[in-house]
Amino acid sequence: MDNYIVISGASSGIGKAAARAFAERGENVILIARRTELLEQLKGGLEREFGVKAVTVTADLSQTEEVYHVYYKVAGYRIGCWINNAGFGDYSAVAEQDLRKTERMLAVDVSAVTIFSTLYARDHQNERVQLINVSSAGGYTIVPNAVTYCAAKFFVSAFTEGLAREMAESGCSMQVKLLAPAATETEFGKTASDTDKYDYSEHFPHWHTSAEMARFLLKLFDSDQSIGRVNRDTFQFELCDPIFPYAGAKYPDIPSQSR
Repeated sequence: MDNYIVISGASSGIGKAAARAFAERGENVILIARRTELLEQLKGGLEREFGVKAVTVTADLSQTEEVYHVYYKVAGYRIGCWINNAGFGDYSAVAEQDLRKTERMLAVDVSAVTIFSTLYARDHQNERVQLINVSSAGGYTIVPNAVTYCAAKFFVSAFTEGLAREMAESGCSMQVKLLAPAATETEFGKTASDTDKYDYSEHFPHWHTSAEMARFLLKLFDSDQSIGRVNRDTFQFELCDPIFPYAGAKYPDIPSQSR
């Protein structure tokens, strides 16, 4: 049976770049996003250019029932890596945030990640596979006018690090990893700001492209480390051990495992 890599939020940004990066290696991909036309365009391009198999699944991950539907729709494939990349943010003060948008953001950034991670871990924890959740530098640092988004990403970071610890303590073969980008030139800025145009050079002294972040993701995928993050001081990409304190005593460190 062919092996596949699942990527949510694959129609643009880091997800799209990651799909290309894995396809260039000859990996088959399952692409999940809301925009069918963009997914089909990506699928056709990957199959023509790299000769891989690409499967598309259109879904709105802010809807819980669709999250479950997506998982069970693709569960029959042999999935070697599941990447929870879908997410969006909001640039506004807490007292001024649009709660409808906030509800959708928490559903995608927190609930969908938790559901996908739980189901994938339940089904594959004893296999030599990987789960990679995409958090943010804002998942370790509170950013002004992005407090709720950062809180959501703090959850992703803590949840993923904790799951990685659980897998290690239980002696499971599954590797759980976290990617924490800093400013990356995607549609994120437009969505977070509710605008049609967003110039990263006007808002950040440094940023990465989606293609650069996809290369960092591959470095994390190839490594035995559980965290790949952009250092906000140096803006360099680093592979490191879990960051949050952990109260477990049986296995304080995550043992290295070859993929």
